[in-house]
Amino acid sequence: MLTSSDTTATRAAPSPLDDYARIEKAIAFLRARRGDQPGLQELADHLHLSATHTQRLFSRWAGISPKRFVQYLTVEHAKRRMAETGDLLSLAHDSGLSGPGRLHDLFVNLEAMSPGEYRRAAQDVAVTYGVAPTPFGMALVAYTSRGICHLSFRGVEPDTMLRAQLTASWPAAALSRDDAAAAELLAQVFGQRAPPPGGLSLWVSGTNFQVQVWRALLRVPRGGLLSYRRLAHLVGQPRAARAVGTAMARNPIACLIPCHRVLRESGEFGTYHWGSERKMALCAWEAAARDAAAGTAPSAEEIAAG
Repeated sequence: MLTSSDTTATRAAPSPLDDYARIEKAIAFLRARRGDQPGLQELADHLHLSATHTQRLFSRWAGISPKRFVQYLTVEHAKRRMAETGDLLSLAHDSGLSGPGRLHDLFVNLEAMSPGEYRRAAQDVAVTYGVAPTPFGMALVAYTSRGICHLSFRGVEPDTMLRAQLTASWPAAALSRDDAAAAELLAQVFGQRAPPPGGLSLWVSGTNFQVQVWRALLRVPRGGLLSYRRLAHLVGQPRAARAVGTAMARNPIACLIPCHRVLRESGEFGTYHWGSERKMALCAWEAAARDAAAGTAPSAEEIAAG
């Protein structure tokens, strides 16, 4: 027998925002119950879906089964991926290469200013912003002629609060809203549209240390994970793991400067400015995309089998 939620799903295709809301709800449930590892039917019951529709939800959103998704959220997977990424980055550093995130760097160009330069450059600068849906909920993105200057996710707060945060960062800017342009830009950010030939440009302001940390984060490849300690080593400050965390907290551009890829040494995901569940969703989604690109993702038959 179909539940009322399943009956609704047969009438109209679920929106990406509906899908993400359920994914986030699933992650919160799995975190709370990780000690007894609930099965597919328990998860489906929690989401008010049938087991079949739960399978379809994860396949549609991440291209993997719920079982594979859960594996990406385990401490064991996190530790293994952190070790792999740390070794690759260390090898690249010793070899004088830009690291496994080099392809990522080709598509993201970061231009940084000192706080003094920022104060002068930001006078009366035109900043266009907009709010649009993404695979991870609603987001606000803002940009100038020099690049993206802000990207944040919306939780339960209204759009006006997101705008207030943007205004606090750019008090002297001339702000204008264009949700259609924001939707196109966010589609490029999340791989739903091809980026411009020169890649996506970021325009940020920070201290020398903050910018050093943000540039180091760009070297962490999609699907890769790193500990705070290894990131501190990467920026040449092995005793500055706490300062690294502070610099990450000041990151003005979510996802593109991927602070979500940094975890605790224990393999725990830890906190995230835009929510721990969103951080876990980002990491699992990227892990699935990485495996798909490497040819190690499960087949459609394997997904259907759970």
